[in-house]
Amino acid sequence: MSSPCSPHPEAQDDGPDDSPAPSPMLETRAPAIDAATRPGDEDEFEIDEEPFGDDGITSVTSSVYACTYERGRRYHCFKNARYPIPNDDMEKDREDLKHAMLMELTDGALFYSPVKNPQHIIDCGTGTGIWAIEVADRFPSAHVLGLDLTPIQPLWVPPNVEFLVDDCYQDWLSHETADLVHFRFMAIVLRDIPCVVAHAYKSLKPGGWIEFQELQGLPYCDDDTMGDDDPFKRLYEIAKDAYSKFGMSTTIAAELEPYLRRAGFTNIHCKVLKVPIGVWARDETMRLIGLYQKTAVTEFMSTLAGRPFEALGMSAAEAQLTLAMARKSLEDVGVHRYFTYHFWWAQKPGHGRSRDMRRDDSP
Repeated sequence: MSSPCSPHPEAQDDGPDDSPAPSPMLETRAPAIDAATRPGDEDEFEIDEEPFGDDGITSVTSSVYACTYERGRRYHCFKNARYPIPNDDMEKDREDLKHAMLMELTDGALFYSPVKNPQHIIDCGTGTGIWAIEVADRFPSAHVLGLDLTPIQPLWVPPNVEFLVDDCYQDWLSHETADLVHFRFMAIVLRDIPCVVAHAYKSLKPGGWIEFQELQGLPYCDDDTMGDDDPFKRLYEIAKDAYSKFGMSTTIAAELEPYLRRAGFTNIHCKVLKVPIGVWARDETMRLIGLYQKTAVTEFMSTLAGRPFEALGMSAAEAQLTLAMARKSLEDVGVHRYFTYHFWWAQKPGHGRSRDMRRDDSP
């Protein structure tokens, strides 16, 4: 008997494959973000500190789970997990800020998968539940299930939303019922991507879709304003090493295609978007997105100083110096840094099966 995390049998190497070969991957770099001739001003925007309210009519069942406190931050202890990211109010606010940023980046699209009227949606790693709540509002006839290791979701949610505290590495509740399985900011913290993707495959109906929306965890620059010795760039290189100590990869976002294909998914697409870090862009919307991104990474720095840097054996003094230099560098709007976000969506074979893999790097 195959294990719960085995790839779909269609993906196994059991002899010659007479089916048509996949189309070659089309790679087109997203164009550079135009920089403003004069530095932007962060006071140009007012950020709503409450992205969504508590309106709704169904209460989430109250549960108490063990937590631990380290250096003033709260971490969950579900299944004795040693997870490098806190689950406190500061982190919840940062997650909702990132949601607002992606809504601006995608012009309000909650997903790119071509699902017209989904009736069963799973949000794996739902966090604060903000994506699950918004998708439930847009599709009121759908049942939306949000999975997460920790119960930090709001008390009142739409009637078609259910939150479940569970581990995405375990066998999920439903098989062949979901129209869409959604992940966001999850690939970077998954220790066993093949296992999780295999569970998603089993949960989807034939013809259903899986989607990842992921940050590539290294800053880039198109105009040489960011040097190789840039302190902010160095910070994320250190973070890459630190997360590897937990069995995680901060640069997995660009490498998800083989995991999807080996699990049995077809019709694989990837859309790559650039996000400025700071308010240096010429376009007003991109400046707002850049402000969101800068705020999110600034708040993330204190997280790095905790468990990730400890895993590298860094002293507190060394960690604080590294962060101080990165923060100072980040204030220089003359440095045109950006992150890339990779949106992957792929289909479980069903009607009109195809083996194509397409890549869309348009902005």
